[in-house]
Formats: sequence, structure tokens, C-alpha cells
Amino acid sequence: MTPHNNAKPDDYAETVLLPGDPLRAKWVADTFLQDVKLVNSVRNCLGYTGTFNGKPVSVQATGMGQPSLAIYVNELIDKYEVKNLIRIGTCGGLNKKVKVRDLVLGASASTESKMFDHVFGHFTYAPHADFGLMRKAADLADSKEMKWHAGGIVSSDSFYQPKGIESYQPLIDHDILAVEMEAAALYTIASAKKCRAIAICTMTDCILTGDEIDAEQRQSSLTDMAQLSLELATQI
Repeated sequence: MTPHNNAKPDDYAETVLLPGDPLRAKWVADTFLQDVKLVNSVRNCLGYTGTFNGKPVSVQATGMGQPSLAIYVNELIDKYEVKNLIRIGTCGGLNKKVKVRDLVLGASASTESKMFDHVFGHFTYAPHADFGLMRKAADLADSKEMKWHAGGIVSSDSFYQPKGIESYQPLIDHDILAVEMEAAALYTIASAKKCRAIAICTMTDCILTGDEIDAEQRQSSLTDMAQLSLELATQI
């Protein structure tokens, strides 16, 4: 047990889905998993373990932002021996080819965060997803005729950028697909600890066009993301 997690040593499966929102973790567990048990409730950052298609899988909320996610990912790997981490969340579009409700597979994750500057010094590290998970996720999405894009995303520490869309222009110019708030830290930690990670996000609003989806559409889109991620979890 840790200050952030009251799960027992064997409570987590080797593969864990990571939504930011604790209520989304509960929704995934209640909607998709069988034989579910609550394994963590510290600070209401809920964690569950159950089975999907007969295989154990867990879902653990991480809170918002890279520092919060880093706490849970470090502990899941170091204390609970988790091997595969799949971020599931929403993202804002930075590329007109990505439409609302499309899935984004984050091949790499840029960031303005300074969290790991003490590790890399004068180098600029490129956090990236595990290629095997990327390839399997893309194949599964194709088999289900889901609309998906793979490429660079950006993990921002600021939800409200002071200059708005202007803040993202250099990233837009370099074909970054979307912005979210957690993947870069996930990829960096997973790489250092020799674990596998991928971020699978649903694009719910486009910063370029102002397009967004309503509550009902958002829920069905998140269902696609959850089902894809859970099927991926059972095949690794």
C-alpha cells in the first residue's frame, strides 16, 4: 500500500487502463468488466479489477495532468508490477483531418512540461508509445471499422493557454494531431521502467474549427475507445 493506493499487492492485473476521471474508471468497470471489485479508493481516485473476455484487466483513475498521472504510474509499476499501461481519455484536435469522434493513437507526445529536465539535461527527449501496442491497436480499430489516426500529440500542463490557439501554432505547423494532458509523462516513465504504454484518445472538440460533440455523442465515442482499449488489453 502507498499514500495514494490501498490496493493489496496482487489486486491489479498486468494491464491497466488509465482514465483521468475517477467516474470514467467506474463507468468502464460497471459497463464492460465482469467479476469487478474496487481495489483502490484513496482520495476517490478509483481503481477496479475485473475480467474482459475472460482475461483479467484493471482500470485506475490518474487525475488530471502529468504530475498526478506520474504518481499512479510509478506506483502501479514499482509496487504492483503492472506491465502494460493504456491511457484512455479525450483530446482536443489540432489538425483538420481529425474529426470529432475520431480516435487518436498517440505515437509520440510532445510537451512543454519541465518534469523530466533533470533527467535529460540538454537533450530533448521524444516520449513515444510502444510500437507493438500501436500496431495491434490500429489493426483492431480497422477490424471494427473505427475511424482512427496515428501520429504526434502534445501533453500540455495548461488547459487554458493564455494566447489561445496561437499558443499551439508551432505544433499545428508540424502536424501534431491533438492536445491532451498526460501521455508524455506516461511514455517517459514507461520507457524508463521497461514497460509498455499507449495513449488512445477520443477527439471531442476541434480547436481549429470549434466543432464539438454533445453529451450523447461523447458517450458513444467513449464507448468505442473503451472497447478498443479493452480488446487490446486482452491480446497482449
